[in-house]
Amino acid sequence: MNEKNTPPRQKKTGPSFCCKYKLTLEYDGTGYRGWQTQKNARSVQGTLIDSASKLFGQGVEIQGAGRTDAGVHAMAQVAHLEAPRRLPPQKILFELNDLLPASINILKVEETSDKFHARHTALSRSYLYLLSCRRTAFLKRYVWWVKDELDLEKMQKAMKIFSGFHDFSSFADKRIDKNLSTEVQIERLELSSWGDMIVFRIAGSHFLWKMVRRIVGILVEAGRGNISPYDVEKLLNSHSDVPAHYTAPPSGLFLEKVIYPGDSLAPLAPPSLLFSGQH
Repeated sequence: MNEKNTPPRQKKTGPSFCCKYKLTLEYDGTGYRGWQTQKNARSVQGTLIDSASKLFGQGVEIQGAGRTDAGVHAMAQVAHLEAPRRLPPQKILFELNDLLPASINILKVEETSDKFHARHTALSRSYLYLLSCRRTAFLKRYVWWVKDELDLEKMQKAMKIFSGFHDFSSFADKRIDKNLSTEVQIERLELSSWGDMIVFRIAGSHFLWKMVRRIVGILVEAGRGNISPYDVEKLLNSHSDVPAHYTAPPSGLFLEKVIYPGDSLAPLAPPSLLFSGQH
């Protein structure tokens, strides 16, 4: 979509916005330059704003719970929509989906209070990473195919070291959010395999740019036998550029869930469920 022909996106305040909606959505990040609106680039947020502005007949404001990078997908991203007039949630759901491309799908629309903020109200986020141990004709855009045989036990031992509160400066790309703290609380780490698929789950307070992909890359190196748990500890205790060399591709990464007060994570499901719409 040509950015020059889209409705204006200036921030509006006061009585211009009469109501706020919580949107839960899924998207295939292939072909997008990430979540965040960018000049001269196709983004998920920008596409949503364009479509919602057409629905409401004038400008809207949409903010997401987190920014996914280029090529990264979402199973249940959350955003809030500030609108100039009230419409029934089901009407927004159906009509907004009609305006959106097939790669973005609104799962749920709820009217919410002015105090709700998709990012600030969230307690934590959960990501999944899908790794395929064989070449696949159907899921190439949703997995990372690793040709080498991996030792799951070694990967699990290395993964445990990431649990808790750490300085993840070695796993961040500081070209974005240069002044952002690199200290992150990792609340949950899981690794499961089903057939030829290995699934990682990482949940934490927040995540730095490329952090999850670099953690996965290091875990794969551990599975290959190239990195020991001691090496992982060193990466967390002092800054290193090593993780940048093993950054996993964006294709296998999914924002699984944004967790708000009262929410919880379901048990990790077999990969087949990841594409069934059962979130």
